[in-house]
Amino acid sequence: MSFYGVTDLWTYVLGALGIVLLPGPNSIYVLAVATARGVREGYKGAMGIFVGDSVLLMLTALGAASILRTYPALFLMVKYAGAAYLAWVGINLIWAAVQKWRNKTVMVTETQAVAVNMQNPFKRALVISLLNPKAILFLLSFFVQFIDPNYPTPAIPFLILSAVVMVFSSLYLSVLIFVGARLARGFSQRRRLSASLSSGVGGLFVWFGVKLANASLH
Repeated sequence: MSFYGVTDLWTYVLGALGIVLLPGPNSIYVLAVATARGVREGYKGAMGIFVGDSVLLMLTALGAASILRTYPALFLMVKYAGAAYLAWVGINLIWAAVQKWRNKTVMVTETQAVAVNMQNPFKRALVISLLNPKAILFLLSFFVQFIDPNYPTPAIPFLILSAVVMVFSSLYLSVLIFVGARLARGFSQRRRLSASLSSGVGGLFVWFGVKLANASLH
């Protein structure tokens, strides 16, 4: 028995909550932006994530998931492009940390913002979201399993499932933004501590890229 075309709503709710809470490129990037540039810029990054996720959800509703399953080579292209982009962001963050350790006269926030192009967090977050293999795998292997294929109005279960994951995502990112803004106060005068954070985040992005490049549809 389904709820407006959703086959097992509460199982999906619990699963979606767990997936959103797992550290991933989207959440780590928003936290890094909020730490470097404050709450307002953090929310610009979050908006990029929301738009990117909305596009992926819409493409799934239009049948992109079945297309990627039918043509594995296309999925591999998207997956490796996303993994390479995540690794590139991570390398930039690590390079920013190296520069901060070497140059004591450079302001921490300025160096980090320039090095990882945080001047426009919306665009960067949008690209990270669209090329995030974790999000694509979620839509291909988890999201679609809870939609009743015989329901007469497919848009309704898509909207319900999308609303659940977007609410969880918005609440979680909001928490990360305010945590990042609070951390920024402590890092503003501690160059080496900030450099360590930047290198740690960069290492996470490289790890995300490597791990997700090895992920599969099954």
